[in-house]
Amino acid sequence: MRVTQTAVVASSLLLGQASAALPHIVAKGTKFFYENGTQFYMKGIAYQQDSAAGGASTGNNKYTDPLADPAACKRDIPLLQALNTNTIRTYAIDPTKDHSQCMKMLDDAGIYVVSDLSEPSLSVNRDDPKWDIDLYKRYTAVVDELGQYSNVIGFFAGNEVTNNNTNTPASAFVKAAVRDTKAHIAKQFPNRWLGVGYAANDDPDIRDVISYYFNCGNQSEAIDFWGYNIYSWCGHSSMETSGYSKQVEFFKNYSVPVFFAEYGCNKPDGASRIWEETTALYSSDMTDVFSGGIVYMYFEEANDYGIVSVSGGQAVTQKDYGPLQTRLASATPSSTDASSYQPTNKPQACPEITKDWQVKGELLPPTPDETLCECMFNSLSCVPASGLSTKNYKPIFDFICGNQATCSGIVANASIGVYGAYSMCNAEQKLGYVLDAYYKSQKSASGACDFQGQANLNKSPSVADNCKSALASASVANSIAATATSASATGTSGSKNLAGAGPSRTFLAMGDVVVGLYAVVAMAVGGAMVVL
Repeated sequence: MRVTQTAVVASSLLLGQASAALPHIVAKGTKFFYENGTQFYMKGIAYQQDSAAGGASTGNNKYTDPLADPAACKRDIPLLQALNTNTIRTYAIDPTKDHSQCMKMLDDAGIYVVSDLSEPSLSVNRDDPKWDIDLYKRYTAVVDELGQYSNVIGFFAGNEVTNNNTNTPASAFVKAAVRDTKAHIAKQFPNRWLGVGYAANDDPDIRDVISYYFNCGNQSEAIDFWGYNIYSWCGHSSMETSGYSKQVEFFKNYSVPVFFAEYGCNKPDGASRIWEETTALYSSDMTDVFSGGIVYMYFEEANDYGIVSVSGGQAVTQKDYGPLQTRLASATPSSTDASSYQPTNKPQACPEITKDWQVKGELLPPTPDETLCECMFNSLSCVPASGLSTKNYKPIFDFICGNQATCSGIVANASIGVYGAYSMCNAEQKLGYVLDAYYKSQKSASGACDFQGQANLNKSPSVADNCKSALASASVANSIAATATSASATGTSGSKNLAGAGPSRTFLAMGDVVVGLYAVVAMAVGGAMVVL
């Protein structure tokens, strides 16, 4: 029988009544706990419309913040509560909006939140990865907004960004986001635990090595929890057939909490999901290793994963709601008390470079620093022409960056672990850096800062006193990057110079036909990408 939102409200707690804030969730070793020491297991569901499963794109850069719509929250939270949900996952929130009403209703219903930090147009792109100022501002803004609520467990710095062995370098940029988000949390919320994790897909080529990578090295840079998106248990199955037993065996030595960040295989014939995997997840077969999971998903959409249909402002449960409700109600996982639990697992070793893993050790992109980028740009003698369209940037980059040393300050190459100090700056600032480097490499020759009117001389370059030390440090870092990049290119191609950049070269605005630095270096160092 389908249940309407009105019927649930009638039998639920009054969501508007006053209540004490939910206790913070904390992590200790491989487990989550309430502040009183009782173990916490996620009984969660993904709660956001137009959010594709498994890291896939919906093709839409617009999103609706599910925590900024009090009317929708009032409609849906009773159904979430009746489902026996204690956690929701949101994929994108707008940090400029007010979330107080929805967060209060969730708190009153005993429901916690885990939220992704990105949004469709601001995230680490697996095919062109960056960790820059715009992303840093976005991620920290989400932390600042949601971190004020006691019923927030933490955040995902990425969701299936690296999803196969062709785009593993992107993971270095996500791990840099983990590092910097954790540092921001420590500064902004020093008196509480808020975790930063990653949600990975179940790709056989990389599922082991990527979990090692995000857990290895300096733990101030490593993930606080590991989310696993897995859809391998379909209908009637078993621990062995589904591969769940292998996951338990693999993660039993992991050093942070692990949970299913998405699960709930959808049978292709449209039959109801019977949720045997939910029972397994909270059974003694799994609870020593896994801390519960998050069902994909609440809203019924074209993909038929939803358990609630919303139309005309009304919410009606679908065929999968009742069976899941029953399974969650009967899930009574065994509990460990924090005071008697002594973690023994250690972080994993960082993986070596292989054909399936192209990320160099513990080396990460620099922390975005807007002040440093502004100091650098203000100091330049040659800069982009005012109003120059970004579509004209690429031919200039391509021309100048045939000489790697000239562009070492903006190199970001995860495969060899080389990152220029200005690789986190915006595109205009990066272009200014390479224009100025080229101009100076030509001994400030007349015409070396022109590029058919697309660059000009800065009549008053300046270095403020508070910039001098930072710029000096950046210069040293860039010299090291130049040496490392040159050595890598020489070792692979046998040539110290990938392309000449002498004054005899003529600039031609060749548009998309130009072979860029990224392609040159890819050939030279075995497929690594240099991000401009």
